Amino acid sequence: MVNSNGDEVTEDSTTATTHETDIDMADSKDEDVDSPPSPESSRFQEGEKVLAFHSQQLYEAKVLKAVYQIREWRYFVHYLGWNKNWDEWVGIDRLMKHTEENVQKQQELKKRQDTDKNGKAVRGSQMKTKGPTGGRGRKRKSDTPQKDKDGPPPEKLVNIQIPPQLKKQLIDDCEFVNHLGKLVKLPRSPNVSEILEKYHFYRLKKDGVISDSVGEILSGLQCYFNKALPAMLLYKNEREQFQESIKEDISPSSVYGAEHLLRLFVKLPEILFYANIEDETLTELKQKLQDFLRFLQKNQSAFFLSTYHSVDGFDVAGKKDDN
Repeated sequence: MVNSNGDEVTEDSTTATTHETDIDMADSKDEDVDSPPSPESSRFQEGEKVLAFHSQQLYEAKVLKAVYQIREWRYFVHYLGWNKNWDEWVGIDRLMKHTEENVQKQQELKKRQDTDKNGKAVRGSQMKTKGPTGGRGRKRKSDTPQKDKDGPPPEKLVNIQIPPQLKKQLIDDCEFVNHLGKLVKLPRSPNVSEILEKYHFYRLKKDGVISDSVGEILSGLQCYFNKALPAMLLYKNEREQFQESIKEDISPSSVYGAEHLLRLFVKLPEILFYANIEDETLTELKQKLQDFLRFLQKNQSAFFLSTYHSVDGFDVAGKKDDN
């Protein structure tokens, strides 16, 4: 595959963002859903040729399976011209109809990324690989977190429901950073530490007392965030900003905000799988994580940015940044 700089990736590397579609979007109380709709109601059909987003580029792909699961359609796609090891499950937000108009968008996206690539110097440790078109490419080993090919099966992952409004927030976040080249302006206010503290007081006011488990979970979330951010929560376009913003003795949770904290919840099912937590404890943990997500949703307008800023000082609306 090719990353955002037009660089090509070996088969044993994938992007951290592909896990996003692996999360079931339903709470335990929502598992009793209506009867599945007919296959004809799916936007994409099995055997259909489509365009699929992967690593910030659009590729021609074929829908192998279409499954309605927990109130949403999911698609198992094969990227045409690529080894079947790249086949994956994706959500509807990753797919586009294979039309002349969308093919034109694909070409414009590739042209824009090629232009960006020519303006950047290649740095760091690199390795060569051969892509499906026969060209040669270079890839920094640290650009993409390594993914276990086998990975944990989806049915073994804890079922964390991200509310629809926050799921859209994730999609918009990806669009701003990867497709529009915008960044979250740092430092954020409130930052992650402050959001966790606000939740602590929210529970204290609501319950009258805070259990030890809530305090442990909040401490665990902050710890997970600080360790996971540089490893799996950043898009490639954000790495330089991270290096500039996080110096010695500066915690990521004191600089980044809700946008990056929400990304952690996309990764938590896999993180918790490898943590080997007992089922009873995991059930209680899931309930408290769901409550925290509802807290984020209720405060979405206060915690999340509605627009990101561009490196040249202009926001996505094309207006001069006042700051």
